[in-house]
This record gives sequence, structure tokens and C-alpha cells, in this order.
Amino acid sequence: MTPFPDRRAFLRNAGCGFGALALAALLDEEARAQTPPDPLAPKAPHHEAAAKRVIFLFMSGGPSHVDTFDPKPELTRLHGRPLPASFGPVKTRRGVDRNRLLASRRTFQRHGQSGTEVSDWFPHIGSCVDDICLLRGCYGDSVTHPESVYLMNTGSILMGRPSLGAWATYGLGTENRNMPAFVVMPDPGGWPKGGAPAWGNGYLPAAYQGTVVRGGPSPVAHLATPNGVRAEQQRRTLDFVGEANRAHAAARPLDTELAARVAAYELAFRMQAHAPEVVDLSKETDETKRLYGLDRAETAEFGTRCLLARRMVERGVRFVQLYSGDTNGWDGHSDLEGNHGRLALASDKPVAGLLTDLKRRGLLRDTLVVWGGEFGRTPMTEGTNGRDHNPHGFSMWLAGGGARGGAVVGSTDPIGLRAADGKTHVHDVQATILHLLGLNHRRLTFRHNGRNERLTDNGGELIEAALA
Repeated sequence: MTPFPDRRAFLRNAGCGFGALALAALLDEEARAQTPPDPLAPKAPHHEAAAKRVIFLFMSGGPSHVDTFDPKPELTRLHGRPLPASFGPVKTRRGVDRNRLLASRRTFQRHGQSGTEVSDWFPHIGSCVDDICLLRGCYGDSVTHPESVYLMNTGSILMGRPSLGAWATYGLGTENRNMPAFVVMPDPGGWPKGGAPAWGNGYLPAAYQGTVVRGGPSPVAHLATPNGVRAEQQRRTLDFVGEANRAHAAARPLDTELAARVAAYELAFRMQAHAPEVVDLSKETDETKRLYGLDRAETAEFGTRCLLARRMVERGVRFVQLYSGDTNGWDGHSDLEGNHGRLALASDKPVAGLLTDLKRRGLLRDTLVVWGGEFGRTPMTEGTNGRDHNPHGFSMWLAGGGARGGAVVGSTDPIGLRAADGKTHVHDVQATILHLLGLNHRRLTFRHNGRNERLTDNGGELIEAALA
């Protein structure tokens, strides 16, 4: 019960000065009490951040490291021979460890002042190596696609945990109230194996899940105002629903799902006005469009999504993830040359264009770009000209956002089978990404089922050598 039977009347009769100030303060306090906490409000990082935002280029299906960023002269020397016993037993799905070793048909060339070797499939990315920190000693936990996609995106081979983008927005909030904090752009040819849980919120509030965005006039499904409904009508409806939700939430201050739902409705309304401008490329110069490869059929689709990613981070979107490759993607079990050659051609120039464009706009210094898939591929053949899944050793890279450009961290063994020196587990990569965003992966926790959960579970070490 309030101390005054009618406090508004009391304060109105108190006159100007104290009465007016007190009335404003009390009404503001009352309004705050009825307003659910904003789950996407900006939050301070744990420490000084090098990066404000992330673009994760996910090569769905698992690109072969020994054909892209990890040259292996010893594999060439041993081509056609059985796997030497000195490399020990190998866990594979189809027993390809009994197959012959398969040399890469690619030519590797040194690029930049760093002299980093890159496959001739990526001449444009090769020109950017002095801005890239190449991680050649990565490894994961599963030999199958969905589990490895989940591990790379959520820190666990099990479905249902929050994704990296969800953790980043949970930890930092958003910089743009008119766009989602976490945007996902799947390949139009099909979603990755494992599907939407790869960008889900898991046990975090629903406000942190990824929002799927496409190009064209309808960037988000079901976003357009229904026919016959004016904006004023929609605004009044939202205000009415919002008032009811706030009254409901006032009695349930711990109901974060309700706060997320309220925020989602309001965001959808604002996006109707702002999202079309973000995905409108008509005002980009012809030179910029050529930089991303929009003038060529092979590169136009992925180039468009890379350009959209730049426009989104430029406008304050916290985390953007692009998928290269349809449901099968880089999964080169047969005809690896044809499979990887097509996807490398489609992505090489757009990715290099993205790095170049971010750099010349002054955005690369605080935008972290991540490149990688769910695992690598075996040095042994599958069939005659393909490679099987290999989570034991593969490559990823980081660029900008505080990553150490021109560096090569870690290595695989002489044939590229396993991570050897400077080994970096997927949890280490995730811990490093969060660190560059100003977040300590051990402190970024969420209480769930009586346990303080985190992205990296009980693992994760900072990759010091990857930091500028």
C-alpha cells in the first residue's frame, strides 16, 4: 500500500517546485517498475576490447586444410602409399585410414611481407595475409557434421546450447536498436547440417538467438506489414500489447522470456522501417560492387552477402555469420577438386573484398573476421579423389579486431593428419574470440539447472600468440 491514498492528487496540490519534481520522479519509478528489463541494453565488457563486432565466415561442410592453408611437402612425397604406422591408429567413419595418401594438386605461394603460404585457390585472400592470423593447429571432438557444427558454434557436440553469437550479444548487448544484434545469413542453397540450433539461444533468453536475414526486398521473413493495416494501427496494437505485458511483468520480475518477447515485438516494428535500407545495395558504388565480385556470376551471390555483412556491422550489428556452401557445402568426399574449386572461386574474391573494404573504411581494426568450417579433411583418399572428415587437425584464421596479422600459429604433423605444435582446441578459438570482444570466457556465465554454464564448458585457453 502506498503512503498516500492518492499520491498524484497530493503532489498536484503541492504546487510547483518540490511537488512537480517529486511527481515526475515517482511516475518515472512507477513506469520503470512496470517495464521488463531490456535484454539487449549495452553492457560494459570485462576488459578493454580490441573488437566491437564479429563477422564469422563459416565454410559449411569442412574445407580441406591441406589443399587451402596448410601445405604438406611430405604428403606429396608419400603420395599413393599407405598411411605409415608411425602415425598411429586413426578414427574415421569409413575406414579410410586403410586408403592411400593423397597429395594436394594445389600450388602454394608465399604472399605479403609475412610470406605466408596460401593455395592457388585463394589468390585474393592470399593478398590479405598480412592482416590474417592463420591457426594451423586446430582440432575438435567429433567426426560427424552436426556434432562438429554444434561444437564450433555452441561449444558442445550436443544440440541445445547457446551459440557464440548469442553469448556475444548476451555479454555486450547491441549497438543498434533498429536491427538484430545477431544476424545469420545461410547459403540460399540450403542450411548447414544441424540446422538452426547452430545459431540458437539455447538456455539463454530468446532475445539472443540469431535472426536469419536474406537479400532482396524482404530481408526478414514475415516482417512486412499485413495488407490493410496502417503503421498507426500497428503502433497502437503494439502499445496496447506492451502495456499488458508490462503489467504482467511487474508481478514477475524474473521472467526473462517475457522481456525477450516484448523486445522482439518492438524490434520487428522498428526493422520494418530500417532493415530495407540496410539491405539496399543501390547506393553502393560500382567499384565497391566489383570489389566484392558482384559483377561476376560465380561470385555475385556470396559477394552480396559479404557486402551486406559490412553494411550491417557498419550500422552496429554485433555479430554476423555467413555460411558458404549448401547442406553439403565443402564436404568433398569425391571429386574434391571440383567441389572445393567451385566454392573457393565463389568465396575468394568476396572474402578478400570484405577485408579490403573494412580496412579502407577504418572498420577492420575493431571488427574481427573469422574464417573456418566444422573440421578439416583427411590426407588419405576416400574413393579415388575425395577426402573424409578430419577433426584431428585443420586450419582457421582470424583477421582484424586485435588479431595478430601476418602470423602463423600452430601446425599439423608432416602429412596434415593431426594438430601437432601450438594445438588449439575449438574452445581455445572461442575463448580468444570472446577475449578480443572484451569478454572473459570464464566470467561470461549463465545460471542454468543449478550450474554456471559457459560457452567453453570446462575448457578453453586464450591463444596468446594470436593477439596483436
